[in-house]
Parts: sequence; structure tokens; C-alpha cells
Amino acid sequence: MIDELPYLIESEPAIEGTLQKAWDRLLSRAHVLLVLVGSDLSTMEALGEHGRPLYGRLREIVVPPLTPAELGELLGLDAPAALDAYLVIGGFPRLASLPRRREGIWPFLSRELADPTSPLAVIGERSVNAELPGEMQERRVLAAIGAGERAYSTIERRSGVEHTSLVRALKALQEKRMVLRQTPYSSRGRGSPPRYLVADPYLRFWLRFIGPNLELIERGRGDLVVERIRASWDSYRGRAIEPLVRSAIERRLPGPDFGEALFVGGYWTRDGRVEVDLVGGRDLDRGGAIDFVGSVKWRERQPFDRRDLAALIAARPQVPGAGESTRLVGVSRSGFATNELDIELGPEELLAAWRA
Repeated sequence: MIDELPYLIESEPAIEGTLQKAWDRLLSRAHVLLVLVGSDLSTMEALGEHGRPLYGRLREIVVPPLTPAELGELLGLDAPAALDAYLVIGGFPRLASLPRRREGIWPFLSRELADPTSPLAVIGERSVNAELPGEMQERRVLAAIGAGERAYSTIERRSGVEHTSLVRALKALQEKRMVLRQTPYSSRGRGSPPRYLVADPYLRFWLRFIGPNLELIERGRGDLVVERIRASWDSYRGRAIEPLVRSAIERRLPGPDFGEALFVGGYWTRDGRVEVDLVGGRDLDRGGAIDFVGSVKWRERQPFDRRDLAALIAARPQVPGAGESTRLVGVSRSGFATNELDIELGPEELLAAWRA
């Protein structure tokens, strides 16, 4: 077995030819199973492309990341803590081996960021370097999205990459599956600009908090980085949890509580005055009726209350395809102070979607 092959290729480019010769001359006729493992998906896929030494000699198997439920079980965490941990380390098994059982994120971050060689700090940098070697414009665009910019105009402004190059960079990042392009989900389906999101939860966290602070970590001041994370954690977590919530709900569809919906997205208007966290419908092309709209309130202590409900009710008719019969969904980390929602989802209900 050769583990983390992309990093080996980076340091020893001749390794592909060496493996080809060894396979053709000896290993292909022996009772040997050679497993090449790497977490850099685009690099691993490129190994089998035409013209590469290992072309025609590989069988590709994509191993999915750990789910939030698997991570929680592995680390002995309850549902809220498991989801918090997933927003920090994602489903990468190497990172999942770092926390101690039942360890909260703050002791974990304090310990790991005190060490400049910790995989928590190192793997993100290696991933970016492997995926974007020398691609400075794509790096700047990725950094802007990682810093929290979602709209094309704000990404352009923060990255300093002009229109033609920005379009090209965004396309490349999507092809590498580093960035997701999201459009509003509604029966109209058009009219509002897309938004962009770093696809992997760990890389999203790394780009937001660790990458910009590597110099501090290398100087032994990881404690300052932890304090910066603490200061922004509530706002970061509140938005970062939304893709996980949509994924959890979609895993439960179709289901009687959610009408006939099969897909989940979000909705926003061009001017940003209307934004709905959850919108569920029946068609991938978004041409049908809207079965539910929902709001995510992922606060540490404050429950989903009547003000949150009133805001959701006011936003419902603004979503094309929704009406008075459209179900109302509330998602809360800290319970509910109203009983007028059609569907209430907490951390345990979300995690259960990955246990089914």
C-alpha cells in the first residue's frame, strides 16, 4: 500500500514511471494487490488519464468521507458536538484521528494549533498546493470565497481578479470540486445571481481561520488563532451548518412530513432583501411547486422563537411557487419556543439522517 500518493508524486515525480515498470515487469504476474491511496481527488483521477504511465493499469474506487454520524460515533460525541466537530475537520479520516474521545472543539483546537506540524494546520495547505500549483489567480479567488464572500461581485472585489480571469478561475475551481456554485431554488429558478461555497467543510474552516494565520501558528501563537476563531465562531457556524442541514433533509426525502419534495436548496433575491435558508421542491429543474420553506437558527443557547417564526412566515410568499399551504420548517441547535412550525429539526434529528 502506498498512502497519500499525491504528496509522494509532488516530492518524487518519477514515482509513476517507477510503479509502471515494477507493475509491468513483476507485480502484474504476482499474487499482489497494490493499493494507491490519496485524498487529493483530482490528482488521483489524473493518474489514470491517457498518456500517464499508469494508464490502463488502475481501477478507481472513490471512498466517501466519514459522515457526521460516523464522526460522532468514532469520537463519542453527542449530536450537537458531532456537528460542531464536522464543521472543523469534515469527514477526513486522518483528521478524525486527532481529537480525543469526547473532547470538545476548544481543547482540541488549543492543542493542535499549538503545534505548527499538526495535520490540522498542514493538510489544508498541502491540499491547496496540490490542487493549485502555481495558479495564483485561482488561489486568490479560493481565498476570497474561503473568507466568506459568496457573490460574484464581492469575490471579484476581494480577490482583485478581473472579470474574464475570474470566470475562468471559478470554472476551474468547480471542475476541481473545490467550490460549489449554488443558484436559488424556486419555481422561477432564474433572475438571482449564483453564490459560491467552498465544498469541503474542513477546507472551508482552514481557509477561513487557519490559512490566513499560519504565520502566527508557526511562531507558536496558536492561542491567538483560537481566540480569533472563538470571536467569529457563532456567525461562522450559523452559516456553515446550512449545507449540512440541506444534505440531512435531502437524505430524508421523500417523506410524508415534507410533502412530495425531493430536492432542497435555498432562495435569495438579487437585492438580498429576501433570503430563505431552506426551500424544498419536487423537480431538479425547479419548475414545480414548493413543498416547504425553512429557517436555520443554529444558536448556542437561544431557541427558535416566535420572532424567527414570524420572519419565516413573512418570507414564505416571497419564494416563487410557495403559498399559505407550504410547510414551515424550523431547524435549531437549542430547541424551540414555539409550537406553530410544521416540522421541527434539532441536532439529533439531523444526525439521524446519516444513520438511516
